[in-house]
Amino acid sequence: MLCVDLFAGLGGWTDGFLAEGWDCIGFDIERHVYGSHRYHAQLVLQDVLTIHGSQFRDADMIVASPPCQAYSYIAMPWTAAKTEAAWQRWFRDSGSPFADPFRLNDLFDACFRIQREACAAAGRHIPMVVENVKGAQPWVGRAAWHFGSFYLWGDVPAVMPILSHRKVPGFNFHAHEKGIAGGSFQSAAVKNTGGSWFNVVHNTESGCANNPVSVPAGNKTTGHVNKALDERRRDATTRPTGSGSTARKAASAMIAKIPEDLSRYIARYYARKP
Repeated sequence: MLCVDLFAGLGGWTDGFLAEGWDCIGFDIERHVYGSHRYHAQLVLQDVLTIHGSQFRDADMIVASPPCQAYSYIAMPWTAAKTEAAWQRWFRDSGSPFADPFRLNDLFDACFRIQREACAAAGRHIPMVVENVKGAQPWVGRAAWHFGSFYLWGDVPAVMPILSHRKVPGFNFHAHEKGIAGGSFQSAAVKNTGGSWFNVVHNTESGCANNPVSVPAGNKTTGHVNKALDERRRDATTRPTGSGSTARKAASAMIAKIPEDLSRYIARYYARKP
């Protein structure tokens, strides 16, 4: 059986399907390789927005995890985030003839367009499950089910396991141990459980959004960077700290990775269906 993995990333969906005996093909706009962490099946580098679903007429399953950062951002209490959310609501509700330069649901909607095109080409229904964050619900509709902080839309099985899962619980990413230049990224890695992806990946909880190193207990600040934080920054001077740095991208990719127990459950369910 063949599974197509859209926005494949590090292959959380794929790993579970491979473990259950499926063949998998992943699609992503870039190849994610962070030391030993990488996609473990055939990967096609292609912008998902340019895909026509007819090329998946032979697939038995489609899974997708479109990027969640935009939904997480506009859920933040920042003025800029609130302004963006207001603009998105206006474009959604007003019927404005003007094109919105930042269409919030483009990637999410592309998944269902691709599924419709695949089904039409195949002459049968090809099931699809899409994963995103809780904050997507005001914009795309209520999720069919959620696995901890992993929210699911589409052809979600009617019976799902009652489990609670945090995104990569206790995850510690040590960049220098994974062959990536620079220090380390450490995080509890919970994806948007009422808070934000940004709190984890951009460490806004420390009171200094540009600092990716956790602040020791008792040393949180709201503006002035104290001596202890300065010392920790100096210890991490060899690591790039920009939002596009390799360490940051690796950490966010790991946080977004679908847990194997979830992907294996979906794979087993659809392997049994006629």
